Amino acid sequence: MPASRSRHLCSVAAALVLTVAGPATAASAASAASSDASDLREVLFVGNNWDGTADVIKSSGDFAKVGRINVVPDKDQRMAEINADPIKWIYFMAIRNSVGEGHDQFADDMYSTPDGKSVVVSRPSFADVVSIDLATGKINWRFPVSGYRADHMAVSPDGTRVAVSASTANTVHVLDIGTGKQLGSFATGDKPHENIFTKDGKYIWNMAIGDVNTALDDPGWDWTKGDRHITVVDATTYKQVKVIDMRQRLDAIGLKDFSDAVRPAVFSPDESKLYFQVSFFNGFLEYDVAADKITRVKTLPKNPATGEDRTTWVNDSRHHGISMNPAGTKLCVAGTMDDYATVVDRTTLQEGALVPASKPYWATVSGDGKDCIVSESGADQVTAIDFATGRKVTSVAVGDHPQRVRIGHVTADWTTPAAD
Repeated sequence: MPASRSRHLCSVAAALVLTVAGPATAASAASAASSDASDLREVLFVGNNWDGTADVIKSSGDFAKVGRINVVPDKDQRMAEINADPIKWIYFMAIRNSVGEGHDQFADDMYSTPDGKSVVVSRPSFADVVSIDLATGKINWRFPVSGYRADHMAVSPDGTRVAVSASTANTVHVLDIGTGKQLGSFATGDKPHENIFTKDGKYIWNMAIGDVNTALDDPGWDWTKGDRHITVVDATTYKQVKVIDMRQRLDAIGLKDFSDAVRPAVFSPDESKLYFQVSFFNGFLEYDVAADKITRVKTLPKNPATGEDRTTWVNDSRHHGISMNPAGTKLCVAGTMDDYATVVDRTTLQEGALVPASKPYWATVSGDGKDCIVSESGADQVTAIDFATGRKVTSVAVGDHPQRVRIGHVTADWTTPAAD
């Protein structure tokens, strides 16, 4: 493992990275429906977390570069505010030296607006969400989240609302994507991470992953990681509908040594099954929503070069990133600490070839549904893997430490905004 993977300890650090392909696909459909399709171009937004940019690439085919966006045009102003406030400065440095692996986190998650004119970005180190005008590169609105760190987001199926996790406040804010106005919020477990809107837009699922930056990584100390559970809320009232504690479900099938921190997750097309990763595990689990139980566990190969010292694994990850093809027949898994990605048959759970990848931190689906797109955060590139063959299609160079990759839209004639 490269030296940058060693973690600094900090009690206020929050979790990195998680979303599923479902919300992005829903957002894509909503965007196309809301504007004349001839006026919009489908693309992939790639968030380069450490350098504060988002690369825009073609959503399928050769995935060629379309342009790049600066997602921290107000960096000087934000840094002046942080440097003037001792508490903000402490949290800013804590993020850098813990979940940031020695780097600032400027671009965690992003979604375009239905008209393709703006992109909304969560910025962990600045503890906010901003809307950036894609034509000018200027900020439309800014929403400071509760606490000191913004994390994963999700967009509603109609593309009008965005949910963002406020890591240190155990809160999810739901915002109007056009105005940035808060429509509601709800409480979660410790360190909310992944958010998923159901495809009918009626519910939001939030996964809280607890403290992933302590050194108490032995299974015997797992209880110290905090209150980790799934919170399901009504997406209109933001009232809690259900809480799912995977600790109980794991214990029921004899997996008492497994972490109950649910990481990236993806629903089957009919939303009857949830496939999810947990901290420290090289594989994923299948959860039957109606039966309310874990039905299958898939263990994937370990890389012999990956050390077994769990304190060296980035933010308690082993595998981090999972997506599903539109037909619901194949899963794609990012084996983060094992440096590969693989396509898994959903029926048999048999994995295909292990495609070498450097610290792959996310997996999503191409615009045409043919390929799995993996962000290689250790190689500063995104890689396309054919769902049908399980083989690598191509890789495209992007910015420093790509993480979240989302389907979205820009106007048909869009180009990189001119620098000030």
